[in-house]
Amino acid sequence: MSSAPSSAVRTGLLAARDLVEVRFGGSGGQGVILMGVILAMAGARDHRYVVQTQSYGPEARGGYSRSDVIIGSAPIDYPELERADLLVALSQAAADEYIGLLRSDGVLVYDSENVAAVPVFKGERFGIPFTRLALEETGRAQTTNILTLGAVAGITGVVSTGSLRKAVLAVVPAGTEEMNTKALARGLALDAAEWRAADPRRREA
Repeated sequence: MSSAPSSAVRTGLLAARDLVEVRFGGSGGQGVILMGVILAMAGARDHRYVVQTQSYGPEARGGYSRSDVIIGSAPIDYPELERADLLVALSQAAADEYIGLLRSDGVLVYDSENVAAVPVFKGERFGIPFTRLALEETGRAQTTNILTLGAVAGITGVVSTGSLRKAVLAVVPAGTEEMNTKALARGLALDAAEWRAADPRRREA
């Protein structure tokens, strides 16, 4: 997907980067593939160049699942993720397997209730109990991926909030718009400072 240079307002830790590579990782049933599709749609709505790819294990639920999104201000020469600027890990296995792809100046966002052993990482880390927050807000665990996307956009600015809202409403099933809008709003409203994970090496110093 490609379009004209972006005029959408984006704010966050990664908003100033002309090229951003994102990996979502989790297990089957967590909505990881849909997260990538929605983020890519939002990037296109921001009038940026976008590539989205995905991979998943043989089992629909319980197997691994990942989705990669590359968003750039210029045409993207190589469509495969090389080094991630942002890793969103919804399972321990995803955090362990993909942390090596994350740039040292990147951002790690993880589900704090599913990732108990946080990998060592020099950049910014945010541990958030996404599933618990989704249950509190909507009563449905199925909205966890939408809430997560809201938090990711709010913290990093990889896409604008307006484009993300439109992308979510374009793909969620009919009749779930209000519920998913609530989940997205809860994610967008999270205070990054509250969820920033301390570096264990600093605590030991």
